[in-house]
Amino acid sequence: MRDAKTILVLGVKKGELSMTDVITPDPINMDSILISIKKMLGIEPDMTNFDVEIIIYINSVIMTLNQIGVTPDGFIILNSDDVWNDMIGERTDIEAIKTFIYLKVRLLFDPPSSSFVLEAMKQLASEMEWRLNVQVENKTYVPEVIVPEEV
Repeated sequence: MRDAKTILVLGVKKGELSMTDVITPDPINMDSILISIKKMLGIEPDMTNFDVEIIIYINSVIMTLNQIGVTPDGFIILNSDDVWNDMIGERTDIEAIKTFIYLKVRLLFDPPSSSFVLEAMKQLASEMEWRLNVQVENKTYVPEVIVPEEV
């Protein structure tokens, strides 16, 4: 039987692997901000050639998120030990934040060559930024309730 962490290898040439051989993926720390963004960019976690550049881009995007009130003041990542919960705690919009950071880093680090894809990514990043901003404003803004006076 297969479990979630084991993949049976079917359809291989005779002699390479038997039907009972399995590949077990290495555990990946997807809680790590750096590693999860690298995975989204298509970069293996153990490839560290671009880490400094990616960290700089991530921190630039975090600054944008800080300015709209999503992340705490002064938060930056230094390496793969920094995790999402350290940056955003128990927010419910964590996936939107991950998507926004990925899109912005992708546009800086490896922009698509197609102008159509580039424009679509820019528009999606802009929409995600707007939505995150609205969500922050809705959580901090308490509307004043006006109760009519009885005559």
